[in-house]
Amino acid sequence: MIIAELILKGMLVVLALPAAYLLLSTVAAYFFKKESSQENRFLNIGVLIPAHNEENGIAQAVTDVLASNYPTEKITIFVVADNCTDRTAEKARQAGALVFERFDEVSRGKGQALDWFLKNCKESYRHTDAITVIDADVSADSNYLREISASLSQPGIQVIQGYNGVGNPEAGWRPALIDAAFNVFNHLRMAGSVKLSGTAGLKGIGMAFRTELLARYGWPCHSIVEDMEFTFLLLEDGISVHYNPDAIVRSEMVTAGKNASTQRSRWEGGRFMLVRKMSAPLFRLFATTKDRRYLFALAELTVPPLSLLVILFSLATAGAFLLLKGGWLLLALSFWLILLFYVASGQIQRHAPLSTWFYLAAAPIYILWKIPLYAAMLLKKGSSEWVRTARESEQKKS
Repeated sequence: MIIAELILKGMLVVLALPAAYLLLSTVAAYFFKKESSQENRFLNIGVLIPAHNEENGIAQAVTDVLASNYPTEKITIFVVADNCTDRTAEKARQAGALVFERFDEVSRGKGQALDWFLKNCKESYRHTDAITVIDADVSADSNYLREISASLSQPGIQVIQGYNGVGNPEAGWRPALIDAAFNVFNHLRMAGSVKLSGTAGLKGIGMAFRTELLARYGWPCHSIVEDMEFTFLLLEDGISVHYNPDAIVRSEMVTAGKNASTQRSRWEGGRFMLVRKMSAPLFRLFATTKDRRYLFALAELTVPPLSLLVILFSLATAGAFLLLKGGWLLLALSFWLILLFYVASGQIQRHAPLSTWFYLAAAPIYILWKIPLYAAMLLKKGSSEWVRTARESEQKKS
């Protein structure tokens, strides 16, 4: 019994660290303000879309960008049709994009496709001032390019990350709960990180760079979480990622259990892989330089996903009520108060629709659905291969 109590107390102490960080980030996010300037130079922007077998949606993605609230003559759309076996390239050209076809069965993946384009097609994008990366199934807000241009027009800003949201939160409980999670992870945590450390993280889509930066780096990270890897590489080189919550892109989330499982396993499996790879280097950099940006980057990386954190809080709380008393019980209860403040604040700050608030009641079902996913990730090796998730629109047609 004594050993069990000691283990449980140790678990509570360890869990107090992410809980404290979430509380600190939540409070800091309320004080965040995006960098703003009166000047918008209306930069020449290249919109880079990596696409793998996206014939059903690529034309709409190109059309949406060209219809945005931004001077058309300052927009060039580049589509990298990567290892496509369908009519992605043809449909992208017909919609008005410059298309670059890549066939490489050995070096497969989104990061590899971006790197190939940036290193081998420099003449095609040399005229641009900035390049933004979106996916073929992403819908960009009409003011997205305007916001990107305004941010990158400011001296000293080389990299900007917009808000990555959910395009179909009303489609069911899974998209609604992902919407709630994105409001927290893709906004509150971003805003809090910028306020606390001066830099945020790349999110894979809705990110934009000064062209000279990408011409110099290419896309050097090729794992399934290449965006997070690139964030840390830029951080090591002293380059901050700025956050603009008004540069909005939205992605369609799947509702079918099988497709959702594939999508979530890929994302979170890659994240766990990066935790193993980058935790020690980030700690060493902080210990050597005393630069708080490395400490906050380490915290952002190692704080468990929300679902896993809820599972851990539940286990610790149940154990505390069975074996402990006094201040230990108060500590366990404080985790839930912090979590409630954290999740609710994300919805408040992003003005979540009522449907998202309503579906939060289904969170326990979502948590139970995630348990076997985490178990499966522990038992199998991850992959960096570009695995395309079926779109929700395709499910409706089938």
